[in-house]
Amino acid sequence: MTPILLDTNAAVWATAGMLRPAVQQRIDAAARDGRLLLSPISAWEIGMLVGKGRLRLAVATDAYVREMFALPGVVTAAISPAIAAEAAMLPHPMHADPADRILAATAIAYGASLLTRDRRLHRYARATKAFRCIVC
Repeated sequence: MTPILLDTNAAVWATAGMLRPAVQQRIDAAARDGRLLLSPISAWEIGMLVGKGRLRLAVATDAYVREMFALPGVVTAAISPAIAAEAAMLPHPMHADPADRILAATAIAYGASLLTRDRRLHRYARATKAFRCIVC
């Protein structure tokens, strides 16, 4: 089965139990099978969101991130030099957000479906067919 890479918002929402039951079931199944991926770029993005006041956490940011990446079945999708280079080279119509570029390049490298609500990523995936997106 195809791995599932969570984008940052999907990871936060899944952790908070805020996703539709069908989506959460897909995440849970992927975790049981060792196919649930999280990128370290999500840790960076969570820190940025907290720093900008766009995300409030009940615990310290570093503790939240450690707990998220330590959840059962979560596999850290390393950002290799090849993924970093691919993120920089993604062709148009990919937008400029560095976190989204890294997530897209990670999905490509791991052969994963990217679980995201981001319409720009959905459009890019459809246009390029480089990876698949799952709506959350």
